[in-house]
Amino acid sequence: MISIATMKDVAQMAGVSTATVSRALMNPEKVSAPTRLKVEQAATSVGYSPHSLVRNLKRNESHTILVIVPNISDPFFVEVIKGIEETAAGHGYLVLLGDSTQQNQEKSFLNLILAKQVDGMVLLGSNLPFDASKDVQKNLPPMVMANEFASELELPTVHIDNLTASFNAIHYLHQLGHQRIACICGPENMHLSQYRKQGYIQALQRSGIAIEESYLFYGDFSYEAGAKGLSALMSLPQPPTAIFCHSDVMAIGALSQAKKLGLNVPLDLSIIGFDNITLTQYSDPPLTTVAQPCYQIGQQAMLLLLKQLQGQAAQIGSLLLESELLIRGSTAAPRS
Repeated sequence: MISIATMKDVAQMAGVSTATVSRALMNPEKVSAPTRLKVEQAATSVGYSPHSLVRNLKRNESHTILVIVPNISDPFFVEVIKGIEETAAGHGYLVLLGDSTQQNQEKSFLNLILAKQVDGMVLLGSNLPFDASKDVQKNLPPMVMANEFASELELPTVHIDNLTASFNAIHYLHQLGHQRIACICGPENMHLSQYRKQGYIQALQRSGIAIEESYLFYGDFSYEAGAKGLSALMSLPQPPTAIFCHSDVMAIGALSQAKKLGLNVPLDLSIIGFDNITLTQYSDPPLTTVAQPCYQIGQQAMLLLLKQLQGQAAQIGSLLLESELLIRGSTAAPRS
């Protein structure tokens, strides 16, 4: 639930009345130094700033950015959000996070926008978190998209070339000698998943390997999906010798399930993930993965938004950042 700090929040944090908070912040000479310090610390802790609020209201600005996250519990978004927040803070902006997977949030998002309590939005998915009618569209603040790409929204966008990154991962597996390469995909309706799947298909075609529909398993970027995908793929009459996962979270789920089935990774099965979340360095074995520049994605998205907020035109379309295939211990040549 998105909330904006109030004077009552400061009073509760400091253990004083709202009247004392008001005096301490507006007329500090009227309260004792210890009380004033306690109130100031509480205001900082909850993110309350009456001076900037009054100043910004006069300019019809909130100096607040709304970031819509597809799944706030997904560790991939941690560094992206950090890049957004640190860049925003450096320019005097507060960041509010909204999880689009939470039910009944549409009204909260719309209220923030229509009340002009946010100056801009960063979408970390490819869908608006509400139904944008014509009246709503007129009141939408400047927006940018990060991580995903959806041409129909016509927004400035920061992301990597997911198709090429996937192609390179599959090409690497083929170079190791793998012929039976499966894929645990993300949701079919997501642009990001479609690009990664297309990279997988193109790499197999380039290598002269037939596309096996049974080697495609669709999940939801969760650990559970990775585990289920691994079990389903390894139960096939001719199981794969390598699996490419559309996210590290699913890859770690697959890695865990492989161990439960008594498989040795990478001797019996190679696994590649996507994202390079921190946990991949410490999995057993460490996970080979496509590394995204997560912090830079968030940073560049926020810089694009700031450009619009400063009255400059931001080019609609893609700002592509580089990705890298990190070779670790979860991949090897197949057993002969």
